[in-house]
Amino acid sequence: MSRPPSPRGGGRAAPPGAVHEAGPEPSIEITTLANGLRVITERMPEATSVSAGFYARIGSRDERAEVAGSSHFLEHLLFKGTEARSARSIAMAIDAVGGEMNAFTTREHTAYYTRLPRSQVAFGLELLTDVVTGPAFRDNEVDAEREVILDELMAAEDTPDDVLHMRMMESLFPGHGLGRETLGSEGTIESLTRDQIASFHGEHYRPANLVVAAAGAVEHDEVVELVAGAFDDGDPGTRPVRHAPLTEAEPLVVVHRPIEQAHVAFGWRALAHDDPDRYAFYVANQVLGGGMSSRLFQEIRETRGLAYTVYSAMSAYSDAGVAFLYAGTAPKHLDEVTGLMDEILDGLLREGITDEEHAVALGCLEGSTLLGLEDSGSRMGRLGGGLTSRDEVISVDEHLARIRAVTIEDVTRVLRRVFTAPRTVAAVGPFDESEPALVRAVAHAR
Repeated sequence: MSRPPSPRGGGRAAPPGAVHEAGPEPSIEITTLANGLRVITERMPEATSVSAGFYARIGSRDERAEVAGSSHFLEHLLFKGTEARSARSIAMAIDAVGGEMNAFTTREHTAYYTRLPRSQVAFGLELLTDVVTGPAFRDNEVDAEREVILDELMAAEDTPDDVLHMRMMESLFPGHGLGRETLGSEGTIESLTRDQIASFHGEHYRPANLVVAAAGAVEHDEVVELVAGAFDDGDPGTRPVRHAPLTEAEPLVVVHRPIEQAHVAFGWRALAHDDPDRYAFYVANQVLGGGMSSRLFQEIRETRGLAYTVYSAMSAYSDAGVAFLYAGTAPKHLDEVTGLMDEILDGLLREGITDEEHAVALGCLEGSTLLGLEDSGSRMGRLGGGLTSRDEVISVDEHLARIRAVTIEDVTRVLRRVFTAPRTVAAVGPFDESEPALVRAVAHAR
Protein backbone atom coordinates (compact mmCIF):
# COMPACT_ATOMS: atom_id res chain seq x y z
CA MET A 1 0.00 0.00 0.00
CA SER A 2 1.40 3.41 -0.94
CA ARG A 3 2.14 6.01 1.71
CA PRO A 4 3.34 9.63 1.60
CA PRO A 5 7.11 10.08 1.27
CA SER A 6 8.91 10.60 4.54
CA PRO A 7 12.46 10.63 5.91
CA ARG A 8 13.68 7.07 6.39
CA GLY A 9 16.86 5.12 7.10
CA GLY A 10 19.81 7.43 7.75
CA GLY A 11 17.61 10.52 7.87
CA ARG A 12 17.45 11.04 4.10
CA ALA A 13 14.24 12.57 2.81
CA ALA A 14 12.56 11.17 -0.29
CA PRO A 15 12.76 13.40 -3.39
CA PRO A 16 9.74 15.69 -3.96
CA GLY A 17 6.79 13.82 -5.45
CA ALA A 18 8.24 10.38 -4.74
CA VAL A 19 5.94 7.63 -3.48
CA HIS A 20 7.42 5.00 -1.21
CA GLU A 21 5.84 1.62 -0.53
CA ALA A 22 6.74 -1.45 1.40
CA GLY A 23 7.77 -4.45 -0.62
CA PRO A 24 6.47 -8.01 -0.30
CA GLU A 25 9.10 -8.71 2.37
CA PRO A 26 10.45 -6.46 5.15
CA SER A 27 13.85 -6.32 3.43
CA ILE A 28 12.38 -5.03 0.15
CA GLU A 29 11.40 -1.40 -0.51
CA ILE A 30 10.04 0.35 -3.60
CA THR A 31 10.01 4.04 -4.47
CA THR A 32 8.43 5.58 -7.56
CA LEU A 33 9.88 8.99 -8.37
CA ALA A 34 7.78 11.84 -9.71
CA ASN A 35 9.11 11.23 -13.24
CA GLY A 36 8.02 7.55 -13.16
CA LEU A 37 11.40 5.94 -12.46
CA ARG A 38 10.95 3.01 -10.11
CA VAL A 39 13.61 2.00 -7.59
CA ILE A 40 13.44 -1.35 -5.80
CA THR A 41 16.00 -2.67 -3.34
CA GLU A 42 16.53 -5.67 -1.11
CA ARG A 43 18.68 -5.36 1.98
CA MET A 44 20.98 -8.35 2.65
CA PRO A 45 22.82 -7.46 5.87
CA GLU A 46 25.15 -10.45 5.63
CA ALA A 47 26.27 -9.65 2.07
CA THR A 48 29.68 -8.23 1.21
CA SER A 49 28.61 -7.11 -2.26
CA VAL A 50 25.98 -4.97 -3.93
CA SER A 51 24.43 -5.76 -7.29
CA ALA A 52 22.62 -2.93 -9.05
CA GLY A 53 21.02 -2.70 -12.46
CA PHE A 54 18.95 -0.57 -14.80
CA TYR A 55 16.13 -2.54 -16.46
CA ALA A 56 14.61 -1.01 -19.59
CA ARG A 57 11.19 -2.28 -20.68
CA ILE A 58 12.23 -2.45 -24.30
CA GLY A 59 13.34 -5.54 -26.22
CA SER A 60 13.58 -6.98 -29.68
CA ARG A 61 9.81 -7.50 -30.01
CA ASP A 62 9.27 -3.74 -29.64
CA GLU A 63 11.53 -2.70 -32.51
CA ARG A 64 10.30 -1.66 -35.93
CA ALA A 65 11.39 -4.15 -38.57
CA GLU A 66 13.77 -1.70 -40.24
CA VAL A 67 15.70 -1.13 -36.99
CA ALA A 68 15.63 -4.72 -35.72
CA GLY A 69 18.56 -5.36 -33.42
CA SER A 70 18.61 -1.83 -31.96
CA SER A 71 18.13 -3.00 -28.36
CA HIS A 72 21.05 -5.40 -28.59
CA PHE A 73 23.16 -2.83 -30.47
CA LEU A 74 22.56 -0.43 -27.57
CA GLU A 75 23.60 -3.12 -25.10
CA HIS A 76 27.02 -3.06 -26.76
CA LEU A 77 27.28 0.68 -27.32
CA LEU A 78 26.45 1.89 -23.82
CA PHE A 79 29.69 0.37 -22.57
CA LYS A 80 31.71 2.10 -25.29
CA GLY A 81 31.74 5.34 -23.36
CA THR A 82 29.99 8.50 -22.27
CA GLU A 83 30.88 12.15 -22.77
CA ALA A 84 33.03 11.95 -19.64
CA ARG A 85 34.37 8.40 -19.90
CA SER A 86 35.95 6.21 -22.54
CA ALA A 87 35.32 2.47 -22.83
CA ARG A 88 38.80 1.88 -21.44
CA SER A 89 38.29 4.13 -18.43
CA ILE A 90 35.00 2.35 -17.63
CA ALA A 91 36.69 -1.04 -17.79
CA MET A 92 39.64 0.10 -15.70
CA ALA A 93 37.39 1.67 -13.06
CA ILE A 94 35.45 -1.57 -12.62
CA ASP A 95 38.59 -3.72 -12.59
CA ALA A 96 40.22 -1.43 -10.03
CA VAL A 97 37.64 -2.41 -7.41
CA GLY A 98 37.33 -6.06 -8.41
CA GLY A 99 33.83 -5.62 -9.74
CA GLU A 100 31.97 -6.69 -12.85
CA MET A 101 29.68 -4.92 -15.29
CA ASN A 102 27.57 -6.55 -17.97
CA ALA A 103 24.28 -6.44 -19.85
CA PHE A 104 21.78 -8.67 -21.64
CA THR A 105 18.95 -8.25 -24.12
CA THR A 106 15.73 -10.25 -24.25
CA ARG A 107 12.62 -10.02 -26.37
CA GLU A 108 10.92 -7.76 -23.80
CA HIS A 109 13.59 -5.97 -21.80
CA THR A 110 17.24 -4.99 -21.69
CA ALA A 111 19.32 -4.86 -18.51
CA TYR A 112 22.61 -3.25 -17.52
CA TYR A 113 24.09 -4.23 -14.19
CA THR A 114 27.16 -4.12 -11.99
CA ARG A 115 28.33 -6.10 -8.97
CA LEU A 116 30.78 -4.44 -6.61
CA PRO A 117 32.08 -4.57 -3.04
CA ARG A 118 29.60 -2.90 -0.70
CA SER A 119 31.96 0.00 -0.05
CA GLN A 120 31.69 0.94 -3.74
CA VAL A 121 27.92 1.25 -4.07
CA ALA A 122 27.95 5.02 -4.65
CA PHE A 123 30.67 4.71 -7.28
CA GLY A 124 28.91 1.81 -9.00
CA LEU A 125 25.54 3.53 -9.24
CA GLU A 126 27.08 6.78 -10.45
CA LEU A 127 29.00 4.90 -13.15
CA LEU A 128 26.00 2.79 -14.18
CA THR A 129 23.75 5.86 -14.33
CA ASP A 130 26.26 7.67 -16.54
CA VAL A 131 26.55 4.66 -18.85
CA VAL A 132 22.79 4.18 -19.23
CA THR A 133 21.69 7.80 -19.49
CA GLY A 134 24.60 9.55 -21.21
CA PRO A 135 26.17 7.41 -23.96
CA ALA A 136 28.40 9.32 -26.39
CA PHE A 137 27.56 7.30 -29.54
CA ARG A 138 30.85 8.22 -31.18
CA ASP A 139 30.78 7.38 -34.89
CA ASN A 140 33.97 5.31 -34.82
CA GLU A 141 32.70 3.28 -31.86
CA VAL A 142 29.34 2.63 -33.55
CA ASP A 143 31.15 1.29 -36.61
CA ALA A 144 33.56 -0.82 -34.54
CA GLU A 145 30.76 -2.38 -32.52
CA ARG A 146 28.77 -3.02 -35.70
CA GLU A 147 31.54 -5.40 -36.78
CA VAL A 148 31.50 -7.12 -33.39
CA ILE A 149 27.74 -7.75 -33.66
CA LEU A 150 28.05 -9.02 -37.23
CA ASP A 151 30.67 -11.46 -35.96
CA GLU A 152 28.24 -12.48 -33.20
CA LEU A 153 25.57 -13.12 -35.82
CA MET A 154 27.96 -15.26 -37.85
CA ALA A 155 28.84 -17.26 -34.75
CA ALA A 156 25.16 -17.93 -34.11
CA GLU A 157 24.63 -19.05 -37.71
CA ASP A 158 27.57 -21.44 -37.29
CA THR A 159 25.98 -23.05 -34.22
CA PRO A 160 23.28 -25.54 -35.27
CA ASP A 161 21.23 -25.48 -32.06
CA ASP A 162 21.22 -21.66 -32.14
CA VAL A 163 19.96 -21.79 -35.71
CA LEU A 164 17.28 -24.27 -34.66
CA HIS A 165 15.96 -22.03 -31.91
CA MET A 166 16.04 -18.92 -34.12
CA ARG A 167 14.06 -20.65 -36.87
CA MET A 168 11.68 -22.17 -34.34
CA MET A 169 10.76 -18.75 -32.96
CA GLU A 170 10.34 -17.31 -36.45
CA SER A 171 7.97 -20.17 -37.32
CA LEU A 172 5.98 -20.00 -34.08
CA PHE A 173 5.45 -16.23 -34.46
CA PRO A 174 5.68 -15.47 -38.19
CA GLY A 175 5.78 -11.77 -38.95
CA HIS A 176 5.65 -10.83 -35.26
CA GLY A 177 8.29 -9.22 -33.06
CA LEU A 178 8.42 -12.25 -30.76
CA GLY A 179 9.70 -14.31 -33.66
CA ARG A 180 12.54 -11.90 -34.40
CA GLU A 181 16.09 -12.73 -33.36
CA THR A 182 17.33 -10.36 -30.64
CA LEU A 183 20.60 -9.83 -32.51
CA GLY A 184 18.78 -8.42 -35.53
CA SER A 185 19.81 -9.47 -39.02
CA GLU A 186 22.91 -8.83 -41.08
CA GLY A 187 20.94 -6.37 -43.20
CA THR A 188 19.55 -4.29 -40.33
CA ILE A 189 22.83 -4.22 -38.40
CA GLU A 190 24.73 -3.07 -41.48
CA SER A 191 22.19 -0.35 -42.24
CA LEU A 192 21.54 1.07 -38.75
CA THR A 193 22.95 4.57 -38.44
CA ARG A 194 24.35 6.35 -35.45
CA ASP A 195 21.38 8.73 -35.43
CA GLN A 196 18.82 5.91 -35.57
CA ILE A 197 20.40 4.19 -32.58
CA ALA A 198 20.65 7.45 -30.61
CA SER A 199 17.01 8.20 -31.41
CA PHE A 200 15.96 4.73 -30.23
CA HIS A 201 17.81 5.33 -26.97
CA GLY A 202 16.30 8.78 -26.50
CA GLU A 203 12.77 7.47 -27.09
CA HIS A 204 12.84 4.38 -24.90
CA TYR A 205 15.42 4.99 -22.18
CA ARG A 206 13.10 7.30 -20.28
CA PRO A 207 12.31 7.12 -16.55
CA ALA A 208 8.75 5.78 -16.92
CA ASN A 209 10.17 2.86 -18.88
CA LEU A 210 13.01 2.05 -16.46
CA VAL A 211 13.48 0.21 -13.19
CA VAL A 212 16.54 0.49 -10.97
CA ALA A 213 17.05 -2.65 -8.88
CA ALA A 214 19.70 -3.23 -6.22
CA ALA A 215 20.34 -6.01 -3.73
CA GLY A 216 22.99 -6.67 -1.13
CA ALA A 217 24.52 -4.53 1.59
CA VAL A 218 22.59 -1.49 0.44
CA GLU A 219 20.38 1.22 1.90
CA HIS A 220 17.23 1.96 -0.08
CA ASP A 221 17.29 5.72 0.51
CA GLU A 222 20.89 5.94 -0.65
CA VAL A 223 20.04 4.23 -3.94
CA VAL A 224 17.06 6.55 -4.47
CA GLU A 225 19.20 9.59 -3.76
CA LEU A 226 21.98 8.45 -6.11
CA VAL A 227 19.69 7.92 -9.12
CA ALA A 228 17.07 10.62 -8.48
CA GLY A 229 18.87 13.19 -10.61
CA ALA A 230 19.49 10.91 -13.57
CA PHE A 231 16.76 12.57 -15.65
CA ASP A 232 16.16 16.29 -15.43
CA ASP A 233 14.49 17.23 -18.71
CA GLY A 234 10.93 16.64 -17.50
CA ASP A 235 10.07 14.00 -20.13
CA PRO A 236 9.01 10.76 -18.41
CA GLY A 237 8.48 8.89 -21.67
CA THR A 238 6.00 6.08 -22.24
CA ARG A 239 6.06 2.32 -22.40
CA PRO A 240 6.02 0.62 -25.80
CA VAL A 241 2.60 -0.56 -26.95
CA ARG A 242 2.51 -4.31 -27.56
CA HIS A 243 0.19 -6.41 -29.69
CA ALA A 244 -0.35 -10.12 -29.16
CA PRO A 245 0.53 -12.48 -32.04
CA LEU A 246 -2.48 -13.34 -34.18
CA THR A 247 -1.09 -15.21 -37.19
CA GLU A 248 -0.97 -19.00 -37.07
CA ALA A 249 2.30 -20.80 -36.47
CA GLU A 250 4.02 -22.56 -39.36
CA PRO A 251 4.02 -26.37 -39.02
CA LEU A 252 7.54 -27.18 -40.28
CA VAL A 253 10.88 -25.49 -40.78
CA VAL A 254 13.99 -27.35 -41.90
CA VAL A 255 17.50 -25.96 -42.36
CA HIS A 256 19.75 -28.20 -44.43
CA ARG A 257 23.28 -28.35 -43.07
CA PRO A 258 25.90 -30.99 -43.96
CA ILE A 259 26.72 -31.70 -40.31
CA GLU A 260 27.21 -34.85 -38.27
CA GLN A 261 24.27 -34.39 -35.91
CA ALA A 262 20.53 -33.91 -36.32
CA HIS A 263 18.95 -31.20 -34.18
CA VAL A 264 15.18 -31.35 -33.77
CA ALA A 265 12.60 -29.51 -31.70
CA PHE A 266 8.84 -29.49 -31.24
CA GLY A 267 7.44 -26.10 -30.28
CA TRP A 268 4.08 -24.79 -29.07
CA ARG A 269 2.70 -21.39 -28.18
CA ALA A 270 2.25 -21.52 -24.44
CA LEU A 271 1.48 -19.36 -21.39
CA ALA A 272 2.07 -15.67 -20.76
CA HIS A 273 4.09 -14.77 -17.68
CA ASP A 274 1.02 -13.78 -15.63
CA ASP A 275 -1.10 -16.81 -16.56
CA PRO A 276 -2.67 -18.47 -13.48
CA ASP A 277 -1.59 -21.87 -14.80
CA ARG A 278 2.10 -20.96 -14.97
CA TYR A 279 3.03 -22.69 -11.70
CA ALA A 280 1.37 -25.89 -12.81
CA PHE A 281 3.30 -25.61 -16.05
CA TYR A 282 6.59 -25.26 -14.16
CA VAL A 283 5.84 -28.63 -12.61
CA ALA A 284 4.74 -30.16 -15.91
CA ASN A 285 7.92 -29.01 -17.63
CA GLN A 286 10.09 -30.39 -14.83
CA VAL A 287 8.54 -33.84 -15.19
CA LEU A 288 8.62 -33.82 -18.98
CA GLY A 289 12.19 -32.71 -19.60
CA GLY A 290 13.38 -30.20 -17.03
CA GLY A 291 15.99 -32.29 -15.26
CA MET A 292 17.95 -35.52 -15.06
CA SER A 293 15.01 -37.42 -13.58
CA SER A 294 12.62 -36.23 -16.30
CA ARG A 295 10.93 -38.63 -18.69
CA LEU A 296 12.72 -37.33 -21.76
CA PHE A 297 16.18 -37.56 -20.18
CA GLN A 298 15.64 -40.94 -18.59
CA GLU A 299 14.14 -42.63 -21.64
CA ILE A 300 16.07 -41.09 -24.52
CA ARG A 301 19.50 -40.59 -22.94
CA GLU A 302 19.82 -42.86 -19.91
CA THR A 303 17.88 -45.93 -21.07
CA ARG A 304 18.49 -45.86 -24.81
CA GLY A 305 21.60 -43.73 -25.22
CA LEU A 306 20.18 -41.93 -28.25
CA ALA A 307 21.15 -38.36 -27.40
CA TYR A 308 23.65 -36.45 -25.32
CA THR A 309 21.36 -33.44 -24.97
CA VAL A 310 17.59 -33.78 -24.62
CA TYR A 311 15.25 -31.55 -22.63
CA SER A 312 12.09 -29.49 -22.52
CA ALA A 313 11.93 -25.77 -21.73
CA MET A 314 9.55 -22.85 -21.53
CA SER A 315 9.65 -19.08 -21.98
CA ALA A 316 6.97 -16.58 -20.99
CA TYR A 317 6.21 -13.11 -22.33
CA SER A 318 3.64 -10.43 -21.58
CA ASP A 319 0.99 -11.84 -23.92
CA ALA A 320 2.29 -15.21 -25.12
CA GLY A 321 4.68 -18.00 -24.29
CA VAL A 322 6.69 -20.85 -25.76
CA ALA A 323 7.15 -24.49 -24.81
CA PHE A 324 9.47 -26.81 -26.66
CA LEU A 325 11.14 -30.21 -26.65
CA TYR A 326 14.67 -30.52 -28.02
CA ALA A 327 17.07 -33.32 -28.86
CA GLY A 328 20.39 -33.59 -30.66
CA THR A 329 21.02 -37.04 -32.10
CA ALA A 330 22.69 -38.97 -34.91
CA PRO A 331 20.71 -38.62 -38.17
CA LYS A 332 20.16 -42.37 -38.25
CA HIS A 333 18.32 -42.13 -34.91
CA LEU A 334 16.13 -39.18 -35.85
CA ASP A 335 13.02 -41.26 -36.49
CA GLU A 336 13.37 -43.19 -33.24
CA VAL A 337 14.04 -40.06 -31.18
CA THR A 338 11.13 -38.05 -32.59
CA GLY A 339 8.88 -41.07 -32.13
CA LEU A 340 9.94 -41.36 -28.49
CA MET A 341 9.39 -37.65 -27.90
CA ASP A 342 5.81 -38.04 -29.08
CA GLU A 343 5.33 -41.31 -27.21
CA ILE A 344 6.49 -39.77 -23.92
CA LEU A 345 4.29 -36.72 -24.38
CA ASP A 346 1.29 -38.81 -25.37
CA GLY A 347 1.73 -40.88 -22.20
CA LEU A 348 1.72 -37.77 -20.04
CA LEU A 349 -1.37 -36.42 -21.77
CA ARG A 350 -3.17 -39.72 -21.40
CA GLU A 351 -2.19 -40.75 -17.88
CA GLY A 352 -0.82 -37.63 -16.17
CA ILE A 353 2.12 -37.67 -13.79
CA THR A 354 2.75 -40.02 -10.87
CA ASP A 355 2.77 -39.15 -7.18
CA GLU A 356 6.53 -39.65 -7.12
CA GLU A 357 7.10 -37.37 -10.10
CA HIS A 358 4.88 -34.75 -8.51
CA ALA A 359 6.85 -34.83 -5.25
CA VAL A 360 10.24 -34.74 -7.00
CA ALA A 361 9.22 -31.81 -9.23
CA LEU A 362 7.89 -29.77 -6.31
CA GLY A 363 11.07 -30.43 -4.33
CA CYS A 364 13.29 -29.52 -7.26
CA LEU A 365 11.49 -26.24 -7.96
CA GLU A 366 11.50 -25.27 -4.30
CA GLY A 367 15.15 -26.15 -3.80
CA SER A 368 16.35 -24.41 -6.95
CA THR A 369 14.44 -21.28 -5.95
CA LEU A 370 16.17 -21.16 -2.58
CA LEU A 371 19.61 -21.94 -3.99
CA GLY A 372 19.14 -19.18 -6.55
CA LEU A 373 18.82 -16.57 -3.82
CA GLU A 374 22.24 -17.00 -2.27
CA ASP A 375 23.96 -14.03 -3.96
CA SER A 376 23.12 -10.39 -4.53
CA GLY A 377 23.10 -10.75 -8.33
CA SER A 378 20.32 -13.34 -8.38
CA ARG A 379 18.23 -11.30 -5.95
CA MET A 380 18.71 -8.16 -8.02
CA GLY A 381 17.56 -10.10 -11.08
CA ARG A 382 14.42 -11.28 -9.29
CA LEU A 383 13.54 -7.71 -8.32
CA GLY A 384 14.33 -6.05 -11.63
CA GLY A 385 12.84 -8.79 -13.78
CA GLY A 386 9.63 -9.02 -11.76
CA LEU A 387 8.94 -5.30 -11.62
CA THR A 388 9.83 -4.76 -15.29
CA SER A 389 7.91 -7.75 -16.67
CA ARG A 390 4.91 -8.07 -14.34
CA ASP A 391 4.85 -4.84 -12.33
CA GLU A 392 5.12 -6.93 -9.19
CA VAL A 393 7.56 -8.83 -7.04
CA ILE A 394 6.08 -11.50 -4.82
CA SER A 395 7.71 -12.77 -1.65
CA VAL A 396 9.77 -15.94 -1.71
CA ASP A 397 7.29 -17.52 0.71
CA GLU A 398 4.39 -16.70 -1.62
CA HIS A 399 6.28 -18.08 -4.61
CA LEU A 400 7.01 -21.32 -2.76
CA ALA A 401 3.41 -21.55 -1.56
CA ARG A 402 2.18 -21.31 -5.14
CA ILE A 403 4.52 -24.13 -6.16
CA ARG A 404 3.42 -26.34 -3.27
CA ALA A 405 -0.24 -25.71 -4.09
CA VAL A 406 0.06 -27.31 -7.55
CA THR A 407 -1.84 -30.60 -7.68
CA ILE A 408 -1.51 -33.53 -10.04
CA GLU A 409 -4.85 -32.51 -11.53
CA ASP A 410 -3.50 -29.01 -12.19
CA VAL A 411 -0.56 -30.52 -14.06
CA THR A 412 -2.81 -32.76 -16.16
CA ARG A 413 -4.98 -29.77 -17.09
CA VAL A 414 -2.10 -27.57 -18.18
CA LEU A 415 -0.40 -30.37 -20.11
CA ARG A 416 -3.54 -30.83 -22.16
CA ARG A 417 -4.07 -27.08 -22.50
CA VAL A 418 -0.62 -26.49 -24.02
CA PHE A 419 0.36 -29.67 -25.81
CA THR A 420 -2.89 -30.43 -27.64
CA ALA A 421 -2.59 -27.14 -29.55
CA PRO A 422 -1.01 -26.93 -33.02
CA ARG A 423 2.77 -27.22 -32.98
CA THR A 424 5.84 -26.40 -35.03
CA VAL A 425 8.48 -28.98 -35.91
CA ALA A 426 11.95 -27.52 -36.51
CA ALA A 427 15.11 -29.33 -37.56
CA VAL A 428 18.68 -28.63 -38.62
CA GLY A 429 20.80 -31.34 -40.21
CA PRO A 430 21.72 -33.26 -43.35
CA PHE A 431 18.16 -33.60 -44.68
CA ASP A 432 15.30 -31.55 -46.06
CA GLU A 433 11.53 -31.22 -45.58
CA SER A 434 10.92 -34.62 -47.17
CA GLU A 435 12.71 -36.43 -44.32
CA PRO A 436 10.20 -39.16 -43.29
CA ALA A 437 10.76 -38.68 -39.55
CA LEU A 438 9.84 -34.99 -39.85
CA VAL A 439 6.87 -35.67 -42.10
CA ARG A 440 5.53 -38.12 -39.51
CA ALA A 441 6.15 -35.64 -36.70
CA VAL A 442 4.18 -32.96 -38.50
CA ALA A 443 1.34 -35.37 -39.20
CA HIS A 444 1.14 -36.54 -35.57
CA ALA A 445 -2.12 -35.17 -34.19
CA ARG A 446 -3.51 -35.03 -30.67
